[in-house]
Amino acid sequence: MINENYIKLPSAYLFAEIAQRVKSFKAEHPEAEIISLGIGDVTQPLAPVVVQAIHKAADEMAQVASFRGYGPERGYDFLRQAIVENDFRARGIDISSDEVFVSDGAKSDTGNFQELLGLDVRIAVTDPVYPVYVDSNVMGGRGGALGANGRWTNIVYLPCTAENGFVPDLPREHVDVIYLCYPNNPTGTTLTRKQLKRWVDYAIEQDALILFDAAYEAYIRSDDVPHSIFEIEGARQCAVEFRSYSKTAGFTGIRCGYTVVPTTLMLRTVSGERIALNPLWNRRQCTKFNGTSYISQRAAEAIYTPEGKAQVQATIDYYMQNAGLIRQTLSSLGLTVFGGTDAPYLWVRTPRGMSSWAFFDELLRKAHVVCTPGAGFGPSGEGYIRLTAFGQHEATVEALERMKERL
Repeated sequence: MINENYIKLPSAYLFAEIAQRVKSFKAEHPEAEIISLGIGDVTQPLAPVVVQAIHKAADEMAQVASFRGYGPERGYDFLRQAIVENDFRARGIDISSDEVFVSDGAKSDTGNFQELLGLDVRIAVTDPVYPVYVDSNVMGGRGGALGANGRWTNIVYLPCTAENGFVPDLPREHVDVIYLCYPNNPTGTTLTRKQLKRWVDYAIEQDALILFDAAYEAYIRSDDVPHSIFEIEGARQCAVEFRSYSKTAGFTGIRCGYTVVPTTLMLRTVSGERIALNPLWNRRQCTKFNGTSYISQRAAEAIYTPEGKAQVQATIDYYMQNAGLIRQTLSSLGLTVFGGTDAPYLWVRTPRGMSSWAFFDELLRKAHVVCTPGAGFGPSGEGYIRLTAFGQHEATVEALERMKERL
């Protein structure tokens, strides 16, 4: 017998469907030069200091005296301490190294974390939403049935639209777990400290858990946008935070990230007993994960050096230059654009009332440019497309010129 929850899922993952459509178009039009502003993979090379660290670590692996086999499931102390000092204590946040779990990326951890939750917990997600949050819970048996409106019956959706400024309202019913991603993927929007404080207060009041995805915090430019939920008073009682080096330092092919599980965070059993979540996540990782590679962790450690910080910031600035150009160009064409100021994503309203997949097809057919249809992120994503700033600058400029000429 198979896990029939997998059968409930739509047959194609969003980005697999995009890849298939692009593949079919290229087969029919082999002469077309496709430029992708869709899937959020990076294009700029690793920072030189990171490459040096990789070479040094690889050389260590070639010597008996410095060879490393299985590493600690939580991650090596050298990286965890660098994370604590640079990502948290430098911002006045009290996080200890035993609360940091190094992994192969935020996507894995956000998808796997639901294994610690009871099957009958009520999940809430913002809409539009990164698909992994929903799909992993459906796989785990918490989704219910997929309705005709594109929503799962056992999941609470919190619409984020232009009408509410992309700030989700607090749930009108009790929920147990809330997924928040800020800066947001896909909309590129953010929450201020005051707005995030409302969620922390709600979670404490309702005895709920916030799973906070901060994968894009390095792109924040505004002073009033928190880089970590742990900047908010009370968050250690109710939140887990996920971080990634994928978009921060170009690690999409290296694979490294981490999750922070406060030792003060407690969940309850059916009988009402309070249980610390940190040792449960540690137990899960020790059972199912053999640790992130030594080479990847040395590479991650290098971005916290003065040279590494400067080099990584230069790459982030490069991508944000693209974001500004996309925002300016599309706005000049009369399109309504959100995001792109504190995040590498731009959320664009489709013209002429077109559906998001129809505009995807038009962009591909006329301009040979790939976007991501907003409908793939949930019902409230219909009528929008997502563009990313992760392309090469010259390709981004060319894509925008095509859009100006051909649409």
